[in-house]
Order: sequence, then structure tokens, then C-alpha cells
Amino acid sequence: MKPLPGSHKEPADNARPAGDVDPEHVVSVTVILRPKESLDLDAQRGRLTRQQFAEMHGADSGDVARVEEWAASHHLSVAEVNLGARSVVLRGRAADLQQAFGVELKLYETAKQELFRGRSGPVMIPEELEGIIESVFGLDDRPVAKPHLRRVAEPKLLVRRQVAGRVHKSLSVREVASMYRFPKKLDGRGQCIAIIELGGGYRKSDIDAYCKSIGIAPPAITAVGVGDSRNHPGRDEASDGEVTLDIEVALAVAPKAKIVVYFTSNTNAGFLNAVNAAIHDDVRNPSIVSISWGGAEPTWTDASRRSFDAAFQAAASMGVTVLAAAGDDGSSDGVEDGRPHVDFPASSPHVLACGGTRLTARSETVWNNGPKGEGAGGGGVSDYFARPAYQSRVRVPKSPKGIDGRGVPDVCGNADPMTGYRVIFEGKPVVIGGTSAVAPLLAGLVALLNQARKRKRLPTLGFINPDLYKRRDICREVTRKNNDYTGKLGVYNAGRGWNPCAGLGSVLAHKWLSWFSGVTPGKST
Repeated sequence: MKPLPGSHKEPADNARPAGDVDPEHVVSVTVILRPKESLDLDAQRGRLTRQQFAEMHGADSGDVARVEEWAASHHLSVAEVNLGARSVVLRGRAADLQQAFGVELKLYETAKQELFRGRSGPVMIPEELEGIIESVFGLDDRPVAKPHLRRVAEPKLLVRRQVAGRVHKSLSVREVASMYRFPKKLDGRGQCIAIIELGGGYRKSDIDAYCKSIGIAPPAITAVGVGDSRNHPGRDEASDGEVTLDIEVALAVAPKAKIVVYFTSNTNAGFLNAVNAAIHDDVRNPSIVSISWGGAEPTWTDASRRSFDAAFQAAASMGVTVLAAAGDDGSSDGVEDGRPHVDFPASSPHVLACGGTRLTARSETVWNNGPKGEGAGGGGVSDYFARPAYQSRVRVPKSPKGIDGRGVPDVCGNADPMTGYRVIFEGKPVVIGGTSAVAPLLAGLVALLNQARKRKRLPTLGFINPDLYKRRDICREVTRKNNDYTGKLGVYNAGRGWNPCAGLGSVLAHKWLSWFSGVTPGKST
């Protein structure tokens, strides 16, 4: 047995031991295998169908057979195989999985009295599968991400609120879209937006009421369960709020687009499986994936970051745009170690990272309400991903570890809950902000652009970042304030050009339409 590279996991923080795992408990794990061929993204970006990708860069059936044979020798069954995603889901008794992967599983309890199964140290694999197995997820099922939304506590909805002597105006999604000059003659028809949710659910009555309030017909929404998950509102208010916000923001921008919500568990395995389910879905064929969940980079294993990034590269090769919220806890990303951190998966170089601003009719600044306020937009420099070529012409500082890392975010949008989005949740109008609103907002915009591109017989927009950085004038620079939410780090300030608070700036959607779709606004939209 040999340690699987990148699989080392530290003991769980802020949790106490709560006993042994029942050896008879049935556990599912996801094993990621090596690809048949390495992907040359520069040559294949946006050019492969899902079938072509699976044939060229999926798992080899011979490798799958070797894993199946080894699994059977440890009394593990094969629950699912996805050659395109290079994943094999194995299921078996906890005792058998511990023996097969050389780990010790224990129960832990969080401060919120939530139980999870955890491990520490590396995962072990047999020598004959070395190089074949790239990563293993699911042995440890601690929560890996949180929803990036902020809701201001208030007894009732006030369109205008006075806080700290200043008047703040909440906005409808369409008001935000208008301020960013989203094209009004496009509706996302013929496009499919995938939304990843790590728990929670939506109520159809909320969606119907919201659609009625903005004067549109309820769209086609499909709930897809990944693993044992499903649309299940009522268990957790924050997760339910996230799901509802994501759907309502996306449909307000692209009311004729099909929306598919992939529900999964808030675990490493669940998250990755849902991302792969959306990217490789050849039934619904989403061309956009919106992710409003994430966690600070250091909380992920090396194998996790690699496997997610590989999935996002696969998406890029198939013309799928992936957008991720950059976080709501400023430059610390909620880690209390006195150092700056960025959020993952937004820090993947193959994702459009969406930061946060405060938007008013007169100005737009970096979202930062200070240590006693309601959050701040995430941003900074990755300690784990190298600076991508498309950022070579912008001034990205070195990471805290002195690495020439990937800068986050790429773009930004209204996220401050004080100028947040008016939506309907649990039957009532509420105001919600957070970078989790920016990801579906821009996902809706990409749907509009794809609709325009389809009319001109162009392929879907896909991996947008390299082309975005070629035309920095299609974003409005955000040059005021910083994202030091703690008031102690003092590392990043907004300014001219790209910056680690607002990226290239907020979208000038009419210019995006011209640059990415070759359409002159007002003429052929």
C-alpha cells in the first residue's frame, strides 16, 4: 500500500471526537481515475462534444476493470461508473472501506452539534493501482463549503433603509441588470443554466410568486438529485435561501432559459459529483454552470483542488462556462489565522470568479461593511494555483506565500446586502445579498450572450476568461475601498486596472454583447 499523493487531510478544526464509526454503516466513495489522454486546452477549448471528450479524455475501461476487481476483493460493490467524469462510485461497509484504503474513520461533532465522519493523514492505495487512481472522496464527509449569501435581519422589507446615518436602496434583479446594461431583447431562449446546490431546496410557491411579481411566466425548472440528495426545503434556512436566490436571480435575467438545479450533499464527494453531473449531462446539455458555494483554499486537499480544476478544464473543452462566487468574508475568507486567503472553487483558473460590490445609482465601490457590518467581497491571490497566462498583462501581486498565483476575482457585481436583491423567500419579500447573487446574475448574462451567438451560428461562449482579459475596457473599473473585512489585514485595495478586490470591474453588458457575440446592441438583439 502506498499513500495517494495529495490526499493528506488534517484533523477537523472546531470539532470534538464523538466516537467510532459503526463498522456496518454503508458508505459510498468516489474514486477518480487517470484520463486516457491529457487535455490540451489551448487546442481544444470549446471544440469537443461531450461524447468526444469521454472518448478522448475519459477513463479507460481497462482501468475501470482493474478498480472493480480490486474493489470486489475487499467486498465493495460498484454503484456507478462515469467514464467522461473518470469517476467510479464504490459502496461498502465502513469496516471494509477502512481496510481497503488504510484509513481510520472517526465521528466528530461540531459546535452546532452536527455529526460527521472524519479522517486524518493520507489515503492508501495498492501498488498495482498507483498512477491509475488519482483521488478518493467520501471517506471523510465533513462539510466543505458554505453558501455565499448575506441577509440583513429586518422586521419587514424596506425598499429604502437608513443604516448608520446613510440611506441604502435595495434593488430588484432587473434594476441591477439595467444598471449593468444587460440586453433587453434577449431572454435566454434555447439555453440551459445548471445551478449547483449543496443542500436545501426551493418551494414552487416562492418561484411562482416571484415570477408573478416581475410579470413573467414561471420557467422550466428541473431538480436533479445527485447521490441520495434531492430538492428538500425546510431543513436549513440558509441553504434554502441560497437555492431560492440562485433560481430567482437567474430566471429574472434569462426568463426563457431552462434551469436545472443539481442537489447534492455538502461533502467533497457530493460537490465534485454534482459538478461532474452538470458538466457531463448529455440529456439537458447545460452550457453554463453557476456555483454559489465555496470554502477557503487551505481547507481543501491538493487532490480535491486538482480534481475540481480538472472538471472545470473539461467544461472549458466542451464550451461550458463555469462561474463561482468569490466569497463574502473579504480578504481573510473567514479564516481566523491573521492571513489573507481566497475562496475555492472560485480560485480555479478555469472558473469565472465573481466578486462583490455596493451598487447605487451614483456609484459603485468594493463591498466592505467592516468588521461590524454585513460582510465584504472575497478576493486576493491563490497560494495553490499558478497565475494563468490570461492574467500575465495585469498587475497581480504575489500570494502571501510569495507565489505568482492566480488573482481573484475576475469580475464583480452588486453583492452588498444593504443594496441587495429583492426576492421572495418563504412566502415573503426579502432582501438578500452576497457574491452568491453575482454568479447566477452573470450566468443569466452568459445565457443571453449564448442566445445571441446561436442566432449568428456561433458556438457557446464557454471558457470566457482568456477573451475577457483581452478587452479590459468592457468592464467598468471599481476603484474605491478595500476588502479587508477584519480591519486587521490591510493587504488589498481597489484601484485602476485589475485589483484583488473587484478584478477587472463590473460588467458593461452592452460591450460584452458586442465583443463576445458580434452583435451591435439595439440592432440585431
